[in-house]
Amino acid sequence: MHYDPVKNVFASIIKKFPFIRIAFYKLLDIFFLRSWYVRRELIKLRKLFADKTIEIYDAGTGFGQYSYFMSKKLIPANIFSVDVKEDWIKDAEIFYSQIKVQNVKFKVEDLLQINHDNKFDLILCVDVMEHIAEDVKVFQNFYKALRPNGYLLINSPSIFGGSDVHSEEDESFIGEHARVGYSKEELERKLLPLGFKTYKSQYTYGFWGDKSWRLSIKYPMMLLNISKLFFIILPIYYLIAFPLSFLMMVLDFNSNNKIGSGINFIVQK
Repeated sequence: MHYDPVKNVFASIIKKFPFIRIAFYKLLDIFFLRSWYVRRELIKLRKLFADKTIEIYDAGTGFGQYSYFMSKKLIPANIFSVDVKEDWIKDAEIFYSQIKVQNVKFKVEDLLQINHDNKFDLILCVDVMEHIAEDVKVFQNFYKALRPNGYLLINSPSIFGGSDVHSEEDESFIGEHARVGYSKEELERKLLPLGFKTYKSQYTYGFWGDKSWRLSIKYPMMLLNISKLFFIILPIYYLIAFPLSFLMMVLDFNSNNKIGSGINFIVQK
């Protein structure tokens, strides 16, 4: 299953009107449990800097929804948002100009080739590293880009069912993934030798979160990959399925998951 064709459909819709894009951001925040976890940790990390204006690097901004959240909730802050997809970056630049958000800047960048030095207080990398085979090179670039005592927040599928892989015979549910996910141990093995130290590690999408993901994300995406005509029945599907899915997300969000199909991992330089 491939996410990118479906995501490109959404990208073509939300770029037409700013209010549609803002509504889309709100829906992503509600429907994706990973956004719940990421936003909670971002707010906690912001408090560590008191009233200082912080420099943030949104590494793999996608639709730009986390940059939008940070521009409103992590102030004072300057946000530098990058992605390898030039068309998405151009759309985001137009949108942010239209809504007159001035503390977010965009640029097309390949995380394997960036050369920022001692520039950022916080790097956010959500659902990106599972797409990059040469992950250690990116981690090295992140370390160089961070200021001393700066933080890196990585959100990714985990090895415990991430990408819907539960055994060696399973293939990743997401065709664009270079790996099924990470464990805490693997991330520490790759990050700590570079000079990072673990700040916080948390598995997400535990028992309830995994069930919610299947109900509200996996099954609809499978239908949309069959035919874009399923966009027509999505509102009816979610009217029935989402109340149950939302309840399961609340349960997961308030649980201490021993394992889960996602991981939130924070390190400090």
